[in-house]
Amino acid sequence: MPHADQADHARTPDDAADTAAAPGPLGADELRALDAHWRAANYLSAGQIYLMANPLLTVPLRPEHVKPRLLGHWGTSPGLNLVHTHLNRVIKARALDALCVWGPGHGGPAVVANSWLDGTYSETYPDVPRDEAGMARLFRQFSFPGGIPSHVAPEIPGSIHEGGELGYSLAHAYGAAFDNPELFVACVVGDGEAETGPLAGSWHATKFLDPVHDGAVLPVLHLNGYKIANPTVLARIPQDELDALLRGYGHEPLHVTGDDPAAVHQALAAAMDHALDRIAAIQRRARTEGVTERPRWPMIVLRTPKGWTGPHEVDGQPVEGTWRAHQVPLPGVRDNAGHLRQLQDWLRSYRPEELFDTEGRPRPEVLACVPEGPRRLGASPHANGGLLLRELPLPPLERFAVEVDKRGSALHEPTRVLGGLLEAVMEATAERRDFRVMGADETASNRLEALYEATGKAWQGELLGTDEHLARDGRVMEVLSEHLCQGWLEGYLLTGRHGLFSSYEAFAHIVDSMVNQHIKWLRTARRLPWRRPVASLNYLLTSHVWRQDHNGFSHQDPGFVDHVLNKSPEVVRVYLPPDANTLLAVAEHVLRSRDYVNVMVAGKQPSFDWLTLDEARAHCARGAGAWAWAGTEDGSLPRVLGSARTGETPTPDVVLACAGDVPTQETLAAADLLRRHLPELAVRVVNVVDMARLLTPGEHPHGMPDPEYDALFTRDKPVVFAYHGYPWLIHRLCYRRAGHENLHVRGYKEEGTTTTPFDMVVRNDLDRFRLVMDVVDRVPGLGVRAVALRQEMADARTRHHAWIREYGTDLPEVADWTWSG
Repeated sequence: MPHADQADHARTPDDAADTAAAPGPLGADELRALDAHWRAANYLSAGQIYLMANPLLTVPLRPEHVKPRLLGHWGTSPGLNLVHTHLNRVIKARALDALCVWGPGHGGPAVVANSWLDGTYSETYPDVPRDEAGMARLFRQFSFPGGIPSHVAPEIPGSIHEGGELGYSLAHAYGAAFDNPELFVACVVGDGEAETGPLAGSWHATKFLDPVHDGAVLPVLHLNGYKIANPTVLARIPQDELDALLRGYGHEPLHVTGDDPAAVHQALAAAMDHALDRIAAIQRRARTEGVTERPRWPMIVLRTPKGWTGPHEVDGQPVEGTWRAHQVPLPGVRDNAGHLRQLQDWLRSYRPEELFDTEGRPRPEVLACVPEGPRRLGASPHANGGLLLRELPLPPLERFAVEVDKRGSALHEPTRVLGGLLEAVMEATAERRDFRVMGADETASNRLEALYEATGKAWQGELLGTDEHLARDGRVMEVLSEHLCQGWLEGYLLTGRHGLFSSYEAFAHIVDSMVNQHIKWLRTARRLPWRRPVASLNYLLTSHVWRQDHNGFSHQDPGFVDHVLNKSPEVVRVYLPPDANTLLAVAEHVLRSRDYVNVMVAGKQPSFDWLTLDEARAHCARGAGAWAWAGTEDGSLPRVLGSARTGETPTPDVVLACAGDVPTQETLAAADLLRRHLPELAVRVVNVVDMARLLTPGEHPHGMPDPEYDALFTRDKPVVFAYHGYPWLIHRLCYRRAGHENLHVRGYKEEGTTTTPFDMVVRNDLDRFRLVMDVVDRVPGLGVRAVALRQEMADARTRHHAWIREYGTDLPEVADWTWSG
């Protein structure tokens, strides 16, 4: 390759020798036009990294034209520009509805450049027009205070994937293709990204893509050889080994390799034509000929130099084609006159005067390959999924609600009840196909198997006679990769559909980082008026910490809630419904919501019914409230310790608060014991279903105003709070509240094994007996008077330990307990 200070730095097909040496499907005029577009995109990409003035180089470059802080990633940008240019060609020629997911998200300059070239950036941001002034603004704003990030962020039209954190691009692409039969999704996978676990798992998505009802995904594995400072694995293995790996994943790899622009243009055009012809044949055979055999889908392996067309050497060190091209290949431009000259020669090598007219507008030849209207990648409505979103047809909850004739006597499995609602939604969307449920091999385990009455599990692999519920067109997605479930659902939601992800509670942590990225995406998108709201990302966390009959300590971690509540308050919501009807009411709300990440935590084991459907709805609307029927502060019992005087509204001596199904049961059992043993004690029972209610309004939109909080929890009475997860979360949420010093929280404290249900709460001091002891210890003046009761509770815990070791089951008084209030 020529050096950066040579006039012919960026070789182009304008050279007759290059054109003659590069046979392929492109005629000379089309080849020149494609190369002009590519050069223009490269120029604009480099300009964004370096320039804050003089965008067309109408005067010699001076240090003040260059940004004081050089930020961005050049190395991947030429390859992304090349792919974008060639996607334009095939989209226009074949009238494709297309979307592209850009895995090397640090290549933001390339995607911004192409969006500006096709006009969508200026349409979205009229203050950045397609002229010299707009180009100057485009350059200046990139990675600049008050401007845009360096990644392919929500601010960029046509994007559904940021890519700042690597590994999720291919899962997002397949999620976008599911139930989008006319959509073509290209996905550029960086070779650094290809080393991540989530991306490695994503190659298996070919086994779940239905060629009849889904669109197509064309992965483009871009091997430019290097990460930040090291070679990449897939670029350094022999091509036959790489080819065998990709074929083993179910692909037909098409290899495009080179550093001569004309030859690479021809080879990539041929590969894209072959891939799209192959995709069309696969879809035709499946849709019109009824072929059900799993196809081998095409993909492209593109090998081009890192930092292609950039500086070949800097200060005697090789740059192009090495790791040194990863970010900013000429770092000292403002202070080094030689670097400044080299930058000017580099930018002039693209011959901007041929690409832009005197007013800075792209010349017609540059735009010859660009599609029109919504077919432009920057204008695809699939990349702004709220434009396509339809209301989810939710049936009346009365069809699924459980009858509650007597509180705390009948048992139901909350998630099984929810499964009936989800099955009805799946049935109601059978024709429109815009609702899916994801889970890591756990749909039936989580008691949601009613879904199989409406649809099967998506599966394109071999079918055996012993299989159950597998279907080529299934809309339940099960794969033993939480990363893949999460990525699929994100891509599905961001392109305008609805869904739910059910997971064992402890293993939701596997996608901690992925949910971080989605929350950040939503938070940014909510602040862009042109981004339409999308359906919320809904989690159902079950098989939770308190009910692990078949599992042990490894399956016990309720901390996903803590993780989520650390994030942007405008986006995150966490719900802990205490029974089946409340779970239904919460599910109805979250399935209708937009632009949130909703976390529902609910058990799958039989649990007591506490609220009727109407009561559950009212309770969910409040988010937290006193259950008057469960307490003893209504004046109907004798009062000795109570603070109320004659004629005054009674106030409690103690507040028993709870959040979560098992903590609620233990709290009510403790209230029952107190009712029987200390009838003179005024007890208030408070249940929290919306965890954000504990925050103040200034910290979360659902936060409870101080007067309301004080009225519910009191300012000066002891509060014994039984919480589903780690106790310190409640303290963190309530630390600003009056009376925080009176708050005592019981929850999970990393004690557990495979044991009985009640032993789990005893091990973590969340059991009813311990809660009663806490009340005795914390209500002023009660400790001395109720010493016998405290001793009885301690003895009950001792009996429990002996009983389970002899009989292997819980105490009869626990196992057979029902609410008697």
